[in-house]
Amino acid sequence: MKTGSVFHKMTGSGNDFLMFDGRYLRREDFTAERIAALCDRRLGVGADGVILLAPAEGPDVHFTFHFWNSDGSEGPMCGNGALCATRLATLLELAPPEAEVRFATPAGVHRGWIVDGRPEIELPDCPPPKSLPGARTTDGEAFPTYACPSVPHLVLLVPDVDKVDLDRRGPPLRRDPAIGPGGANVNWVSPVGDGTYRMRTWERGVEGETLACGTGAVACALTLEEKAMASSPVRIWTRSRLPLDVSWTRNADLITSIRLRGEGRLVCRGIVGELPT
Repeated sequence: MKTGSVFHKMTGSGNDFLMFDGRYLRREDFTAERIAALCDRRLGVGADGVILLAPAEGPDVHFTFHFWNSDGSEGPMCGNGALCATRLATLLELAPPEAEVRFATPAGVHRGWIVDGRPEIELPDCPPPKSLPGARTTDGEAFPTYACPSVPHLVLLVPDVDKVDLDRRGPPLRRDPAIGPGGANVNWVSPVGDGTYRMRTWERGVEGETLACGTGAVACALTLEEKAMASSPVRIWTRSRLPLDVSWTRNADLITSIRLRGEGRLVCRGIVGELPT
C-alpha cells in the first residue's frame, strides 16, 4: 500500500484486519515488508492481517479476496476476514447490501450474506476431519485431528482451554511433522457445559494467539461432530468471548453447505502515513 492510501480497520470477534479497496490500489502495492510494518501493534496501526478487495476476476463474483498474515505471508483464505470483507463490500457498494455476495479466493469461490445485521459466509465443500495419531500431543490434549475448511487446522480437545500454555504449545504443534509441509493453525477446544464450546487458536503467519479464528471455529465444529460430541449447528465461543456460529451438512465422504456467522464490525477509517523504505 502507498502513503495516503485509505484503510478500513475491521474486527471479526477480535480478529482484526486492515482492509483496502482494490479499485484504488494494485496487488503489487502490497509487499511483505510494508504489510508487516503496518500490522505492527507498536510501530504501525496494528492488525492480525491485511485484506485487499480487488476487482473481480470473473463474471460471477463481486470481488477478489487477497489476504496476508501480519508477518507479510500470503494465506489462501481467512474466515473472520471473509466475514469482514462481506460487510465491507456492501458498505463500499462493491456488492448489494441485501443480496448474495460472491468473492474469489485461492481456496475457491465463497458466498456471503448479511443476516440480521451479522455477516455470514458459505465455505466450499471439504473432506471430513481425519485423526492425526502421530501428532506430538501432551497430557490433556486428546483426539488430535486435521481439518481443512479452506485453511489447514490441527484441533485438540482439552478439559479447559484457559489452562493451555499457548506460548509453549503453539510453536511446535503449528509445525508438527504429522501435519505435513506448511504446518497449520492450531486450535484447542473445550466444552462449556450447555452444548456450546470454547476455543483458542495459535495462528500461523501471526505466530501467536489471536482472539478468534473463523475457519478454526469451523474446524473445531467439524471435529466435534467427528468425535460424536456435537451436531450441526454449533456455537463456538472465541477468546474475545464473542460467538461464532457454524452449521453444515455431513455426507459420507464430504462436508457440504458449511456456513459461518459472526462479527464484521467497522472500527475506523484511516490514511496510511509514512512507512519504512
